[in-house]
Amino acid sequence: MTERLWTFVAGADGPWRMTEVRGVIGEPLPEAPRLDRIAGDAATTGLWSLRGITSNERYVNRDERQALAAATPTLGRAQAVCAVLIPIRKSAAWWALAQDERRAVMEEQSHHIAHGLRALPAVARRLHHCRDLSPDEPFDFLTWFEFAPEHAPLFDDLLARLRASPEWVYVEHECEVRARLDLGPEN
Repeated sequence: MTERLWTFVAGADGPWRMTEVRGVIGEPLPEAPRLDRIAGDAATTGLWSLRGITSNERYVNRDERQALAAATPTLGRAQAVCAVLIPIRKSAAWWALAQDERRAVMEEQSHHIAHGLRALPAVARRLHHCRDLSPDEPFDFLTWFEFAPEHAPLFDDLLARLRASPEWVYVEHECEVRARLDLGPEN
């Protein structure tokens, strides 16, 4: 069974050592030594926790879905010791658009899917929806990325392209939490 609900917990425990926390738009999340990605609605004692669910793709056409499925790697690959969690909240203006209008901004104007495909299979990602859980969730989306250290420039290029796109006009809060899998003293 594939777990749909995930909780990201920042605190003293977890396999990921936080290396950088910053606010891209708005305030950053508080820094913590560790980050954990837990299947389910975890009881947390950390500094902060964010929840999201995996869901169906909402803005892709059939060809894009097939291309993504063919190129998307799984999370947890041995060489993917770098991770980035990006929580995003979009504006009321974004949510006032009809789904086809949001699709037009995402792909026809911003080329979101096309940019993402360029980073595959080097960068694995999993999108988590927060709005579907509760209106009290602080973010709309949580995206978790994993990649090998040598693919960090490719990942950074992906972020730069997306953040320079028309879609990002609708982002009102975005954080970036970078982490490295703690494999021991040599890491």
